[in-house]
Amino acid sequence: MSQKPTLFTSLSPSLLHLYDVKDTVVVVIDVFRATSTIAAALYNGAKYIIPVDTVPKAVEISNAVSGIAAGERDGKLAEGLSHGNSPLEYTRDFIEDKILVLTTTNGTKLLHMALANGADDIITGSFPNLSLVCNYLTSQNKNAILACAGWKDRFNMEDTLFAGAVIHRVKEHFTIHCDSSFMAENMYAQNKNDLLSFARNFTHYHRLVNRFGYIADIDFCLTEDVADVLPLYKYKEEKLVRG
Repeated sequence: MSQKPTLFTSLSPSLLHLYDVKDTVVVVIDVFRATSTIAAALYNGAKYIIPVDTVPKAVEISNAVSGIAAGERDGKLAEGLSHGNSPLEYTRDFIEDKILVLTTTNGTKLLHMALANGADDIITGSFPNLSLVCNYLTSQNKNAILACAGWKDRFNMEDTLFAGAVIHRVKEHFTIHCDSSFMAENMYAQNKNDLLSFARNFTHYHRLVNRFGYIADIDFCLTEDVADVLPLYKYKEEKLVRG
């Protein structure tokens, strides 16, 4: 009997260096809202997405490729960007056939960290594209790391909750000896029937809803398979495409 690949959950970008990302599928998870927005934009026909780690770089690259400079810092539109980080902004009539250049506080930064650590198989995951993330992980038969973006290197619940949803579906295909994965799956299993009620406890929920009123965003970000697309990072081209 062949040995199953391993699966680990990294709860924060500051822990990613503890895991070997080579020859491994790294799932970048930033549920509120970067990876949900990435799924929504690609699902609605964006040509591709260039994830960048700084605002000036987003502006410079979007000018060069005639794209849309988008994203946020601390939950709100950053100066110099034309559009924010709400998945609901990227409707088909707005984003179809356009290039999105995206920079966010946590998610796009984590993707660049994974690249710097030697990752060469990166996808992005969120509840809106849960099934395709799980299908990809089981079809690749490679080690996997569920990399949670957290909030400014701190642990957060929603990314770990999504990791738990993935584990809940794929665990038969992997060897999992990892306390963070065990915790994540338990959290999801106990709350899967009403994620929105559970999310009302989260720090980032309070930040986005109480300060900015983004309840519709949160609802979208916690809904499974409403943007059924696999964002796959093309290493040489430095962009996310429909996988």
